[in-house]
Amino acid sequence: MSGSSSALALAAWLRALDDDALTALLHARPVRESGIRDRFDLAEALLEPASIQAVLAHLDRPTLAVLAAAGELSAGGGTPDAAAVAARLGVPASAVASPVDVLVRAALVDDTDGGVAPWGPVTDALTGWPQLGLPSVAELLEDDRPAALEPVAAADLAPVDRGAADRAFAAVTAVGELVDTLEREPARRLQRGGIALPDWRRMLSAASASADDELHALLDLAAGADLVQVDAGAWRATDEGLRWRGLPRVERWAALAEGWLAAVPPELREHFRRRARARWGDGLRDYLAWLYPAGDDWLPERLRAASRSAEQLGIVGDGVPSTPGAALLGEGADAAAAAVARLFPDDVRQVYIQHDLSVIAPGPLASDVDRRLRQFADVESVGVASSFRITAASVTRALTTGLTVEQLRGALSEVSLTGIPQPLEYLLTETAGRFGSLRVGALDGAIGTVEAGAHAYVRGDDPALVGQLAIDQALTTIGLRRVGEHRAVSRFDAETVYWSLVDARYPAVFEDAAGVIRAVARSTPVSAAASHPPDTAAILVARLRDADVEQPAEAGAAWNARQLELAIKAKLTVTVTVRMPDGTEVPYVLEPAALAGGRLRARDRRADIERTLPLSHIVAVAAAPSAG
Repeated sequence: MSGSSSALALAAWLRALDDDALTALLHARPVRESGIRDRFDLAEALLEPASIQAVLAHLDRPTLAVLAAAGELSAGGGTPDAAAVAARLGVPASAVASPVDVLVRAALVDDTDGGVAPWGPVTDALTGWPQLGLPSVAELLEDDRPAALEPVAAADLAPVDRGAADRAFAAVTAVGELVDTLEREPARRLQRGGIALPDWRRMLSAASASADDELHALLDLAAGADLVQVDAGAWRATDEGLRWRGLPRVERWAALAEGWLAAVPPELREHFRRRARARWGDGLRDYLAWLYPAGDDWLPERLRAASRSAEQLGIVGDGVPSTPGAALLGEGADAAAAAVARLFPDDVRQVYIQHDLSVIAPGPLASDVDRRLRQFADVESVGVASSFRITAASVTRALTTGLTVEQLRGALSEVSLTGIPQPLEYLLTETAGRFGSLRVGALDGAIGTVEAGAHAYVRGDDPALVGQLAIDQALTTIGLRRVGEHRAVSRFDAETVYWSLVDARYPAVFEDAAGVIRAVARSTPVSAAASHPPDTAAILVARLRDADVEQPAEAGAAWNARQLELAIKAKLTVTVTVRMPDGTEVPYVLEPAALAGGRLRARDRRADIERTLPLSHIVAVAAAPSAG
């Protein structure tokens, strides 16, 4: 069947699809939106060589073999069915059911009346593969798959597991820091889709990532486990992310591993599972290259990204699945969690507090202790042995949340192996005494007053401290101006002023209109939403349905007219069924020449005459059986 006659038949096939099936097809095979007015235009777009090659590139070897066999049988005349294709391949009919379904859903074959007939241009594309350095039809029909899997010896697993445990621990720690920094301060997403550079650098530092690729991979792991997401123009920690932070380390790893597996492309996931206890490396790459012979444009990158994240999580090491990785792929997340628990070091619940106000953990901290320390101490390093530092600002932060200095002493006494050193006791007492000495609040400066135009105030009991604010070079960006002995104002909003004072290490707190101190989270400017491409599939389906209802009474005539226009353009021979005055229907095999004034002029090759037929009497148009 020629390309143009295939377009006629495919247009009719597309017309039979409901909206859901048509939308699914267009999501699987995106086409240009412009220039497509009806199903004829869509059929031609789907049969363009580039469109066909794009979908063939994602078909696996068994599906390509079914397509090749169906094309070969169709070339011999007639329309093969699934049983004939299975017989040609020497496999049971059940073995071709799934590949046939894939081909039908991709609009590569005509399944009318139970057939499996590739459209002409599809067969042409597959036949032309050798010119592209791809397998021929004969080679696709052969089962020449690479050698069997290479199993992993038990003795080889010990070093793999040691390295995997280290990477798994580091990944959980890094993702935890990423979630924590996004909880405290979301990262602004730019309109073009990237992350603002200052936020990106902050995330790099928090996750201790050495390169952009590493941070991208960590962000993907966090997003895959629903720990972070883009909301209101910024990357933010989710409620699930905050819950995850409080889980035991093993459960946190299991959540990341489960999210990784769910995000693995379907083309790879099953093959990873089959190699749960076999080497990956070159063997996996060779097998996948055989399985997807035209996948060079997409397969290597997907395999690289999935393998990189698997290495990062300790699921594999040097191309060998670790014991937890094999359990994940073969048995599931619970079995993997049990396996990784045997590799992780035990948690500790107490720390050493030094006289220099540093806090040293002698091992990996339990999650609840870690969260508790972060309330009143700043993180300096995280890992198997984390370190923190207690400062006036960190104590002020804790007091702002509603904790009292007595509660802080109690918490410190509970987790400290060395008691509370004298310098820390002094810091707690001094900070508590200064707490609230500078208060920031919102203001609506009335016109005609000294505070006109101001949106925030800073008030304090110490006039010298208030005066220092007005001349501090670190605060010039917020433009504080003194309006009284105990008061200064700014044209910026109260939260901006508050965080500027905190960043400059002033003992500032935020108060509401009633003078009640409350905690404030850093706000993130809401950027313009990232531009998302429109759903072309939905647009096209709506356009096709609109075209159907524009002239409902003449839908059949309009459809026939479009088929005849395409036949005239391509010089096709078609079968035209005409209703005669007595009500009978007579088929003619014609070569349409012109369509005008509601009449078709065509050459009847059998009768060797030219016929002129009223379009209103034509009830059906189809590609002639003898065409191409």
